[in-house]
Amino acid sequence: MWRLQVVLGHLTGRPESGPALQAAPSYSSFPQASAADVVVVHGRRTAIGKAGRGGFKDTTPDELLSAVLTAVLQDVKLRPEQLGDISVGNVLQPGAGAIMARIAQFLRVESMSLANRGNPGNITSRLLENEKARDCLIPMGITSENVAEKFGISREKQDTFALASQQKAARAQSRGCFRAEIVPVTTTIHDDKGIKKSITVSQDEGIRPNTTMEGLAKLKPAFKDGGSTMAGNSSQVSDGAAAVLLARRSKAEELGLPILGVLRSYAVVGVPPDVMGIGPAYAIPAALEKAGLTVNDVDIFEINEAFASQAVYCVEKLGIPPEKVNPLGGAVALGHPLGCTGARQVIMLLNELKRRGKRAYGVVSMCVGTGMGAAAVFEYPGN
Repeated sequence: MWRLQVVLGHLTGRPESGPALQAAPSYSSFPQASAADVVVVHGRRTAIGKAGRGGFKDTTPDELLSAVLTAVLQDVKLRPEQLGDISVGNVLQPGAGAIMARIAQFLRVESMSLANRGNPGNITSRLLENEKARDCLIPMGITSENVAEKFGISREKQDTFALASQQKAARAQSRGCFRAEIVPVTTTIHDDKGIKKSITVSQDEGIRPNTTMEGLAKLKPAFKDGGSTMAGNSSQVSDGAAAVLLARRSKAEELGLPILGVLRSYAVVGVPPDVMGIGPAYAIPAALEKAGLTVNDVDIFEINEAFASQAVYCVEKLGIPPEKVNPLGGAVALGHPLGCTGARQVIMLLNELKRRGKRAYGVVSMCVGTGMGAAAVFEYPGN
């Protein structure tokens, strides 16, 4: 939260401790453009590869990030020295990703293939003395089971949601909706015999067009005997990177840069760690309230599909029409490189609103391990 305030402080020219985006007035129409607006100039992403067996399984995250950073700058003809700040989201890398982020900057993200996901790192033993602190270490799959059990999200509902995600992503891929936003990455891979070869990854690998309810029903629970969370209704373990270029509107106009979207508000909330997946159900209303909007004012909600259980809960809790949720599919179909997904969602959201061609609002939201939720409201300014 503090880091986000700092970045927004740079972009808006306001002190990071001030309520830069938290006192937006209510309105029934779109707000007037302001020189201080935080705008999205451009965004690109890599294809999303299957962790451990896909095209990026031997590619380090700094290489993935370097590819998208380079593409974004080249697309808008911006020099690296014109950037004011680079903020990198990364979850599973040593050093909290700091080394990787700096290396990638000079080489101009998330690699779950090359991370040790079972090691929580150096954590105080005192966490055992506090229930909520202990709950922060509950495996993500068990938090999904907790949500399903506590809020009555059936296996059938989860599988139905997962099937829809696959179908929407397959349709979007076949129509070429992802082509312009994906940066093809040429990398090396070691095959089963250890032979090294060069490949170019330009298409998301996790989409399964032939998914059926019958096929999903055959999959066994992955985290708990008798549970309802399994591989087919959970996000995929994946590799990928994405980059989004932000600017103050005045600077974007000064440099002649395009404006793809406007950040209207954001919110971060806390929820119980043992049901961390419900975070969007509380972050989204907070972000909408700051923007003076309601669910009905929003055309698209990009809610991360960490697990179908939590995504279904959030959609039902907020009363969002299903057709407004993840119209191009989500992490169940595309995959979920942890530090990459938020930027990927922003890119997909604004590109889809651009394809629709009218001025509109969209929301991006994610649950956060250890019990948080984050959401942001974006405006697409129209063609």
